[in-house]
Amino acid sequence: MSPRVDLSALDGASKDALILALMERVEALVAENAMLRGKLADLEAKLGKPPKTPDNSSLPPSAGHKPSGEAAPGRPPRKSHPGANRPLHPDPTRKRDVLAEHCAHCGADVSAIAQKPVSVYDRIEIPEIRPDVTQVTLYGGKCPCCAKKFTAVAPPGLEPGSPFGPNFRAFVFYLRFTQGIALKRLARLLHDLFGVEISEGALVNMLRKSCTAFARRMQAIRERLLCSTALESDETSVRVGKKNWWLWVFHHKDDAAFVIKPSRGKDVVKEFLGEARPQFWVSDRLGAQMGWATREHQVCLAHLIRDAQFAIDAGDCIFAPLLRKLLKRACAIGQRRENLSDATLRSHAARLDRDLTGLLQLEPNTVEGRKLQTMVKRYRQHFFTFVTNRDLPATNNGSERALRPCAVFRKITNGFRTQWGADLYADIRSVVETARRRAINALDAIRLALDERPLALPP
Repeated sequence: MSPRVDLSALDGASKDALILALMERVEALVAENAMLRGKLADLEAKLGKPPKTPDNSSLPPSAGHKPSGEAAPGRPPRKSHPGANRPLHPDPTRKRDVLAEHCAHCGADVSAIAQKPVSVYDRIEIPEIRPDVTQVTLYGGKCPCCAKKFTAVAPPGLEPGSPFGPNFRAFVFYLRFTQGIALKRLARLLHDLFGVEISEGALVNMLRKSCTAFARRMQAIRERLLCSTALESDETSVRVGKKNWWLWVFHHKDDAAFVIKPSRGKDVVKEFLGEARPQFWVSDRLGAQMGWATREHQVCLAHLIRDAQFAIDAGDCIFAPLLRKLLKRACAIGQRRENLSDATLRSHAARLDRDLTGLLQLEPNTVEGRKLQTMVKRYRQHFFTFVTNRDLPATNNGSERALRPCAVFRKITNGFRTQWGADLYADIRSVVETARRRAINALDAIRLALDERPLALPP
């Protein structure tokens, strides 16, 4: 590093010489910068845009590729964690107290000596699974009074019709729609585990007859959502028949509703909302998701951070890095909201907006950076709504988490053959996701829906 020049010790001629030298240096740096920009432009034209990855786009983590590698040589082994025992079952089926009869060392009789517990453990076993089959015989005859034939009335729960009881049906729905087991494999599984002979056609009939019960439950969930002040939404693709459809989720707090439609447009949202309009809406920047809030909209900052990372990967070193830092700072404020007062949050929101205004005065040095800046100018009024509204998240990750089991189901099954099957899945997914948010397991939620009993409200 050059030593600092004492300007007070220089005369006029020396100062003029220094200024000329600095001007020459600035001109050289400007020329070098222009040359480097030209090389960068040539490189971008040759290589194209940087690849899309889960870190700089909306690609799922499963689409990313981790590099192969081995552990560094000479690295010491990791220190093991302290051992821990499996917790004892809180409600065991039975207990056995075992007293020692003889000393293990000398063989003396110790059965009469007072003993205390030394070791307690569980032994877990699954009993042999056998179907519980009740064979009902209804007797009848001829009435001696009116000479007409009569038949005994079936006991409650044992009426004629489907031979399969409610627990069996709930188990079938659970395996099919939460574990993604195909019908052929499901029929085989029921035979191997339970000894129940059932055809794929019988399984289809069982599923189809229950469509109404789940549709009513989903409608109740939708009505509760339409009464809320905020909604969060997202969508993902799904295959129905031989066409690409879209699976939508609308949710907030303890309720989540799924619908499968052939469109990704505003008509789906309009059909779901009807005449209702929430005050706040959280989503990504898809056009179909915009314009539904009566007061304010919150766009997903996680998407924006990935977009900024893509611009950084594309070479922008002026606008995108500062924007990414600003958005991460906003998300950090959102995580601390419960410990901050309303006045402090308003101050943070004003400061974030002021800093964003300053960033928009910068000039990005790449095409991707300029595209990012244009997008930010368009949606900036929707960036920091969450800071002062404690009911809204900074990102739309809640919607993505709700859709993740649907994406797994899609990969396993490759979609649906019929529209009624797709609608049934959406209704069941609504029931299961809503139950999960209320700490109710999926199998119990399915049982409640088949019995048309309401889900318990969250504590």
